[in-house]
Amino acid sequence: VLINMMYVQCGGICPGMTANLLKVQRALGDQVGRSVFMYSITLQPEFDSPEALAQYAKMQHVRPGWQFLTGSRADIDEVRRKLGFYDRNPVLDQDKGQHTGMVCIGNDALDRWCATPALREPGQIAAAVRMMNRSIKIPSIA
Repeated sequence: VLINMMYVQCGGICPGMTANLLKVQRALGDQVGRSVFMYSITLQPEFDSPEALAQYAKMQHVRPGWQFLTGSRADIDEVRRKLGFYDRNPVLDQDKGQHTGMVCIGNDALDRWCATPALREPGQIAAAVRMMNRSIKIPSIA
């Protein structure tokens, strides 16, 4: 899996992360949705309804296999903290403009997890996905 945190109205890093991860999705080809799954979780569940997230994904030309998720504030904060998407300084942590810009890559079955900047070169992110599962093929890097 690839997991990142974002929100629809972000005027900072989120649009660039989404565009870059779209290149990763293309590089992984039809494996996304079958052996690789991508999840973007909103940091603003009070604004980002499932409909707003679906519209955002459509506007970004996201392909099947990549889901944009929302939930309760408590659940999102729990997931965010467990994945390491937080700042130890509570003031900075509450400032959504300070979000990490990282993507968490993992293989739960093998208990392998890593994180890398979501703006990293798409081929390097795809290679990190392959390191989590050697059966993943990387047909092309766009």
